[in-house]
Amino acid sequence: MKGLAIQYPAVLEKDGEGYTVTFPDLPEAITEGDDLEMALFNAAEALTLALEQRINDGDPIPAPSKVARARMVEPDVAIQVALLLRLERERQQKSVTDIARALDTSWASAQRLERARGNPTLRQLERAAAALGKRLHFELV
Repeated sequence: MKGLAIQYPAVLEKDGEGYTVTFPDLPEAITEGDDLEMALFNAAEALTLALEQRINDGDPIPAPSKVARARMVEPDVAIQVALLLRLERERQQKSVTDIARALDTSWASAQRLERARGNPTLRQLERAAAALGKRLHFELV
């Protein structure tokens, strides 16, 4: 994780007429592309799907490792939001119940904030960030 963005190293290997992409931290995320641009586009999609599956299954999310000569790839924004909230909550050793109490909402509503497709509103995200002593920061790149 760099700054506020979650990024994982992707290893691209030239194979014949295209590229194969793997993620050392997420062995289930494998893809390919006919050219570098397509391989990187597919890599972001594969990363998103692998992280979404881990989130939905309640599996651990590995920290991104440092890999020489790797390209850093980001999952989509829905995964970024869910993981950033979950990782910060865990870093502070707070439970979902603690967040629900701080937001004056149900446990299920608080848990949805950490789901890959929970579709929180900006207001909900602002309140969740404040409950963790943080604030939202968006950036267009």
